[in-house]
Amino acid sequence: MRVDNAQLAAFAEAIREGSFELAARKLNVTPSAISQRIRLLEERMGQVLIQRSTPCQVTAAGRPLLRYAEELSLLEAEVFSALGVVDGGATSTVRIPMVINADSLDSWFLEVFDALGASAATTLDLRVEDQDHSVVLLREGTVMAGVSASAKPIQGCRVEPLGVMRYLALASPSYVERHFLAGVNAESLNAAPMLMFNKKDALQQVFLGRLTDAAIRPPTHYLPTTRSFGEAVLRGMAWGMIPEQLAEGHLKTGQLVELAPQHWLDVPLFWHRWRIASAALDALTRLVHRAASKALRASPGAPGSRPSESVVPDGR
Repeated sequence: MRVDNAQLAAFAEAIREGSFELAARKLNVTPSAISQRIRLLEERMGQVLIQRSTPCQVTAAGRPLLRYAEELSLLEAEVFSALGVVDGGATSTVRIPMVINADSLDSWFLEVFDALGASAATTLDLRVEDQDHSVVLLREGTVMAGVSASAKPIQGCRVEPLGVMRYLALASPSYVERHFLAGVNAESLNAAPMLMFNKKDALQQVFLGRLTDAAIRPPTHYLPTTRSFGEAVLRGMAWGMIPEQLAEGHLKTGQLVELAPQHWLDVPLFWHRWRIASAALDALTRLVHRAASKALRASPGAPGSRPSESVVPDGR
């Protein structure tokens, strides 16, 4: 049984774009044409492939087909690019959908953008998600690669260690003067405002658990972007866990100080990628490893690494 290319394209674009309307705009057809093609594909497969929600979601039955569509799109683009085939006046571009956590995207991963430069030979379709959902996206075939704190291999993917992202408990000097004049202890930590990325962010609570056995429930703010998170800590709004790469300059100038200099949290990061033979995916993998090796600490057990206590948190 062969899959109709137009039906497969409609199905894949509806998932990528999140709606039949946006998929229709991308493929230059009407939304009713998208709906009809997907309905015909579902009838041919004998199963529902898309949940008609907002945004559209792939069903369990549709996941293998979505992965096939993404593989086909990648390999087709690579072939056209190698042949110098021009589509609409532009050379064929290889698109790689991938997922990454916010802190990595806003710190060490920026060097991958530098390496890609102005070339349009490969484009990245980036999704920013916490580790739990990034694994789901990889499993269902929505993305081909991703950075995650999960070391668990996903079916059809290779997993490779990237290194360790170290988080420090930081605050502004004025904040420390207001809240920790008597020292950093259970009583002061319970009263001092704390900053979390979102409801899933476990870093701060894990850190508190390392400092004291007492139940700490401080007043808590939530800021779900890396930049606003760091800015809020700089302005003395609260204390929070910040990657050392992002805090290094502020620590040198004294704009930020560590609450407990002998304590930190190490988060191992891993690169997940599909096992398919792809020159573009291989090249991206090399760029990611190169950028990670410059910015991240060595993974536990790697040559030259120092023993450290690691944590696998949610949310960032």
